[in-house]
Amino acid sequence: MVNLVGNTMNSMTGFASLKGQLGAYSWGWDIRAVNGKGLDLRLRVPDWIEGLEAQVRSAVTAAVGRGNVALALRVQREDAAAPLRVNTAQLERVMQALSEIEEAAHHAHVSLSGTSAADILSLRGVMDASAAEDEDTSDLLAALTAELPELLAAFNAMRSAEGIALRQVLLDQMDEIEHLTAKAALAAEARKPQVAQALRANLARVLGNSDGADPERVAQELAMLAVKADVTEEIDRLGAHITAGRDLLGAKGPIGRKLDFLTQEFNREANTLCSKAQSTDLTRIGLDLKAVIDQMREQVQNVE
Repeated sequence: MVNLVGNTMNSMTGFASLKGQLGAYSWGWDIRAVNGKGLDLRLRVPDWIEGLEAQVRSAVTAAVGRGNVALALRVQREDAAAPLRVNTAQLERVMQALSEIEEAAHHAHVSLSGTSAADILSLRGVMDASAAEDEDTSDLLAALTAELPELLAAFNAMRSAEGIALRQVLLDQMDEIEHLTAKAALAAEARKPQVAQALRANLARVLGNSDGADPERVAQELAMLAVKADVTEEIDRLGAHITAGRDLLGAKGPIGRKLDFLTQEFNREANTLCSKAQSTDLTRIGLDLKAVIDQMREQVQNVE
C-alpha cells in the first residue's frame, strides 16, 4: 500500500532492522510489512519492559496507514557477575502453556507460526538473568523508544523507494489506457456509417412489418437501438477517470482505496464498451483496455 508524501508514494511492502545497546542490555529490532486491506499490526516485544508495547504500537500506527505489519524486538542481557541460567520451573510452565495453545489451535483448525528458542528465552522469568520483577527498566524503555523514529524512518525510506517505481508503473498504465481510449474513439467514429446502415435496415424491416403499429412506438424503439450502439459516454467517462487517476497519483495522503474503486470504474466502462462494440476493431480495443486495467488493479493493491 502506498502512502504519498508530496509526489512520492510508499509501497506497502518494506523491511528494516536496527541494533542497539545500553549497559548489559543489547537488542535487535526487525519490522516488515506486506499488502493488507487495513492496518494489521502484530507486535512481539518483551513483556517485562513496562509500557513498551503501548509506545511501539502508537509509533507504528502513526507511521503506517495500511498493510500487514510485523514488528519484533529481541532483548538480551549480558552480566558477567550473574551468568545466564535457565529457570527450569518457569520454562516448564511456559512449555506447558505452549502445548495447550497448540493443541487448542489444532482442534480449532487454526494455523500458528512456529515459536523459536529465542522467542521462549525472551519471556519473563525463563532466564534467571532477565530483568527481575522489581527491576527498574525505565532507562531501557527510554533507550528503546528513542530508537523507534530511526527504525521507522528506515522502514518508510524503503517503502518510498519501492513506491517511486510503483508510481511510475501506474502512470505508464494510465498512459496506455489513454492511448487505447483515443483508439476507441477513432474506431467508434469509423463505424458510424456501418451503424447508420444497420439502423436504416432495421427501420425498413420494421416498417415493412408494422401494419397497425404505433409510429411513435416504432420511433422510440429505433432511438433506443441508436443509444445502445453509442459509446460516446463510455469514452468520455474513461477520459474523466484517467484525469482523476493522475490527480490521485499526485495527491498527498493514503489513496489506495480510492485507486481501487477507480479501477473498478475503469473496468465497468471497458465492459460496456465491449458489449456495445458491434465492430471487431472496437471489441479488440475494449479487450486490450480490460487487460491493462486488470494489470493496474493488481499494482493498486500495493498502494496505501
